[in-house]
Amino acid sequence: MTVTLRVAALHRYPVKGLSPEPLEAAELEAGRYFPGDRLFAIENGPSGFDPAAPAHQPKIKFLMLMRDEALARLATRYDDASGTLTIREGDREVLRADLGTREGRLAVEALMRRVVPDALRGPPKLLAAPEGFRFTDSRQGFVSLINLASVAAIEDMVGAPVDPLRFRGNLQVTGLAPFAELDLVGTELAAENGLRLRVTKRTERCAATNVDPATGQRDLAIPRALMRRLGHADCGVYATVVAGGALRRDDALSAAA
Repeated sequence: MTVTLRVAALHRYPVKGLSPEPLEAAELEAGRYFPGDRLFAIENGPSGFDPAAPAHQPKIKFLMLMRDEALARLATRYDDASGTLTIREGDREVLRADLGTREGRLAVEALMRRVVPDALRGPPKLLAAPEGFRFTDSRQGFVSLINLASVAAIEDMVGAPVDPLRFRGNLQVTGLAPFAELDLVGTELAAENGLRLRVTKRTERCAATNVDPATGQRDLAIPRALMRRLGHADCGVYATVVAGGALRRDDALSAAA
């Protein structure tokens, strides 16, 4: 039997811990990360990250929503061509910085000292990912998928609306039963244009999902609700790109079930 998923939305997160950017389409390449995703991270005191020998670091070494919910008040946009990051707080632009310059990076770091002063364990430092590396939460975090039916089921568990952006996924998909994405680990998702994704790992949710991405309020207890109802805190999956191709909103992905 073939299961057909449909892409409802695509997002990238250029700066780890900061806001999503919706996309109409993305060009995925075999063996590479979701384009434009987690290109930068803000070190929360010295992390030991070495750009000459990049290695995965625990997310706790960076500013992140799991602990620093005030970050959700910042709406960010990154322009790939110019390397410029724009940050708005409410209806006011508070920063426009060229991340390729020392001055631009210092400006971001100064803003973090104002927004999350009590969270800092040392000087914040903006880090750029070297070629072939990204600041993902998981070593296998190439492309993340969120099943919107699972999000709807979580709404029933917690008795409140749940924005899918709480899960910070690259692809939001429909066409699956709640939590059926967890059973796709080890299978391939294929698009008509030849794009293929291999589902590699379930995504264990952390306290970042408790933060409303619109208000920055820590108002739900989603991992606890999952553990209580399902015996695990998993929602969504990671995949790797086996064969590249374009992916657009409303595209279909098929999987043999």
